[in-house]
Amino acid sequence: MERINVYDFDKTILPYDSTEAFFLFCLRRHPRALFPAMRALPYLALMPLRLAGKTRTKEVFYSFLTELPDVDAEVEAFWAGHLGDINAWYLERRRADDLVISASPEFLLRPAAERLGFRLIASRVDRRSGWTLGENCHGGEKVRRLREEYPEVEIEEFYSDSLSDTPLAKLAERAYLVKGQSLEPWPEEVP
Repeated sequence: MERINVYDFDKTILPYDSTEAFFLFCLRRHPRALFPAMRALPYLALMPLRLAGKTRTKEVFYSFLTELPDVDAEVEAFWAGHLGDINAWYLERRRADDLVISASPEFLLRPAAERLGFRLIASRVDRRSGWTLGENCHGGEKVRRLREEYPEVEIEEFYSDSLSDTPLAKLAERAYLVKGQSLEPWPEEVP
């Protein structure tokens, strides 16, 4: 049985949302990417009413990728300027067996995973079309993917900024809620 530490990525290891930052980065370089992304606005409005799901909404948003001439080159350029933003507390704690489980697209986080040396489970998104290949890796889906890809692991410590990750936090011996640079014990009762 392997005992590991598990982390969320956005607003946890990285102090902001990598997908939003990547979109803004691409928008400055390719302004036409705005138009396909705007098609997600009605879906965003319908999400609180449960008339649109998170996976489909993200899929429509990711259609901005179709306006990028070379997605891989954009991802590399993005990380060249953003990898230095990784939270210092993570760099001090990181271990060779760390696992990051994120709702952000795998194609976007893979270069960061390779450079920082962590294993990665993330949303499977086609980097050319924006189509999601499976469910958005969020909430309970994170647990399902963990059990599918690493059935024998036990979580020693878990870190996330979001209470939606409570299903993973419940599997950990110790879990921490990340608030900026501060780490607090995971709340006993989650609203």
